[in-house]
Amino acid sequence: MRRTLPAWKLTAPARRLVSPETLESRLACAAQNLLPSFDMSPPAGAPAFNQIWVDPSAGNDANGGGSRALAVRTLSEAWRRVPINVDLSTGFQINLTAGTYPESAVPIYWESRHGTQSAPVLLKAIDGNGTARLPNMNVYDCRHLYILGLDISSGGGDVLHLDSCSNVLLRDTTIRGLGDIPSYAVPQETLKVNQSKYIYVEHCDISGAWDNAVDFVAVQYGHVVGSRIHRSGDWAMYAKGGSASLTVAGNEFYDAGTGGFTAGQGTGFEFMVSPWLQYEAYDITFINNVVHDTQGAGFGVNGGFNILMARNTLYRVGSRSHVIEVGFGSRSCDGNQAACRAYLAQGGWGTAVVGGDEPIPNRNVSILDNVVYNPDGYVSQWQQFAVAMPRTPSIGSNIPSPARVDTNLQIRGNWIWNGPADHPLGIEQAALAADVLAGNSINAVRPVLANPARGDYSLAPGVVSPVASAGLPPVLPPPSAPSPRLMATFRAVAATAARPVTTLTVTFNRAVRGVTLDDFVLLRGRAVASLAGARITTTDQITYTITTIRSTHLAGNYTLRFKAAGTGIFDAANEALAAPVTVSWRMTRTVPPVLLFAPLVRR
Repeated sequence: MRRTLPAWKLTAPARRLVSPETLESRLACAAQNLLPSFDMSPPAGAPAFNQIWVDPSAGNDANGGGSRALAVRTLSEAWRRVPINVDLSTGFQINLTAGTYPESAVPIYWESRHGTQSAPVLLKAIDGNGTARLPNMNVYDCRHLYILGLDISSGGGDVLHLDSCSNVLLRDTTIRGLGDIPSYAVPQETLKVNQSKYIYVEHCDISGAWDNAVDFVAVQYGHVVGSRIHRSGDWAMYAKGGSASLTVAGNEFYDAGTGGFTAGQGTGFEFMVSPWLQYEAYDITFINNVVHDTQGAGFGVNGGFNILMARNTLYRVGSRSHVIEVGFGSRSCDGNQAACRAYLAQGGWGTAVVGGDEPIPNRNVSILDNVVYNPDGYVSQWQQFAVAMPRTPSIGSNIPSPARVDTNLQIRGNWIWNGPADHPLGIEQAALAADVLAGNSINAVRPVLANPARGDYSLAPGVVSPVASAGLPPVLPPPSAPSPRLMATFRAVAATAARPVTTLTVTFNRAVRGVTLDDFVLLRGRAVASLAGARITTTDQITYTITTIRSTHLAGNYTLRFKAAGTGIFDAANEALAAPVTVSWRMTRTVPPVLLFAPLVRR
């Protein structure tokens, strides 16, 4: 069976952004409309946005800001007028007129603006993409924030940093690190996103970092599409630290050191977010991208679960190593041992030893229908692939042993031309090596691309792949990701109290059944205090409240312990509570018990 790869899949995205860098001209991607796009239109009937105009040259911060003629001067003033820590009912559109916005006119921290679907916050270059030029931005705890057409440049730190945000759209925006990469005189990362959800990057140009141009850590849900990601010393982009449910499609990755894109890598355990505490990356789709001119692999998987790498084109990749890698992720504890221990108790994979390093395996990785072409004079240094051999994780890490990267690994339908006919395959597992040789075309037929010198990486007209398509979706149905362990936490109480604590609340991480007062033990010092007369209630089987506790009137140190073993508490999957939990406080004086629940006497 022979197949024709669609021409649009190998074409670099159309350049739509203002950039001072001189690059070869690019052909437009004919299928831009096939890429996913974030719909930022508010629901029908939503109120009109508040308009705030900003003019860095002619504006005045005393103006109303409602029109171009009444623009404020600084972006700091415009941002100040958006309510903080309030879920907005009316959206705000900040219109940035053309010009350069100095650091003195821009917020130091963009913090806690809580837009909603019907009332987002927009930052828009109103005079055209790239006309509003900003310094670096540090954004924290913002929701439904849409950054449209800006040019953000910086020579240090991270150029754009999103921390603990949700529903952020970056569209038609240039994010640029300035400086020299070999001397590290350039930002560490260009776009860094951590502990955030619903992040959408569309048609952006992101470049210039000694580490990564795009760094996603613990980012769940979203996509990166139609963008150029380049000029980095390490990977051009990775999604790691429990990042999940991301689509990376129709992008161009180039001029990178370690490689183009990897799903997973290495993370300090304490920086992850429950329940994504085991693999480095979950449910990542990397499809229809172009990767070229990388010293390391074109793409890789390092500690991934349910990863699809399909229909990408790799050109001039792997000069210092190999073209595709399937390796371990890594998990360390970077100092917060309490957080690392807590995640281990929840069933996460890792270590609580500062300086420790545990191997994170792969499962259900599919590498299908890609084209890898290294033309004459360009060859990967050592081999075609790098597929790691099994490793033994430490006892207590919760990682299955031996840890493997090739569980349900599929490498099929790929067309590879790289080096001489006897270039090492790089796969030591005999059965996998035989399957790869049988299911792929490796150095048998040379691909012919349309015009890579001008950015057209599609197969030339009439050229078809010599290898049968592996087909999508993956052949093996992936199992569901493992659920976090059943855990409970007490609502905090004051460390000291002058009045008896008569009500306590415990919350589970999912609905449970079988909770009774017999599951709790109240201690005053080392002696058991009675819970007679207390009541326990719930409305949702997740949060349980104990009321009318009558034995906390004496001065002393109290601890309420919620048992784990032998309680009869189970969730819907019949999983029992993983570990006991406690809450403690000190009663500073003795109160007569008759006063605790004395009835109100009306006179």
